[in-house]
Amino acid sequence: MYFLARFVRLIDSLNDAIGRGVAWLTIPLVVITFLVATLRYGFSVGWVSMQESYLWLYGIIFMLGAGYTLLHGGHVRVDVFYRPASARYKAWVDLIGTVFLLLPVLVLVFIYSYPYVITSWKRLEGSQETGGLPGLFLFKSVILVFCVLMGLQGLSLAARSILVLTGHREFETNEEEHEGV
Repeated sequence: MYFLARFVRLIDSLNDAIGRGVAWLTIPLVVITFLVATLRYGFSVGWVSMQESYLWLYGIIFMLGAGYTLLHGGHVRVDVFYRPASARYKAWVDLIGTVFLLLPVLVLVFIYSYPYVITSWKRLEGSQETGGLPGLFLFKSVILVFCVLMGLQGLSLAARSILVLTGHREFETNEEEHEGV
């Protein structure tokens, strides 16, 4: 169980650090979105590359921040039964959901995305739009990184659940600490 506890702490700290770092990308995202809207509606001016940049930034923030969101309980779930439940019940729900839903879906996304990412790298693919951003191959690669980070966080969640089920109370999540995250 010592290895499992270390694994949970390592993955949790990795995704926490990445999530906190990626959160800073929201500043340029807001600035670029403001500029696009102001230039388009105020001056009838626009650039495809500027529009693509905020879409790509949003995608990067979403994909690289997904593990952070799962770690801090910000993902979507029905809390009607989950919130008032005991720690053991929550651990079972998390373990079953992770093993039978989250991880298989991430494996499928990775398997089906990988060939497209490789093809994109071979072509050094850029935007198909005139005046669009080069480096679409880099953006597509974030899909694979998303699968890995989210998969690791899913494994951490499953390991945390096993630790809770075997009596390690320090790994029980405190829902109140996640409020407002």
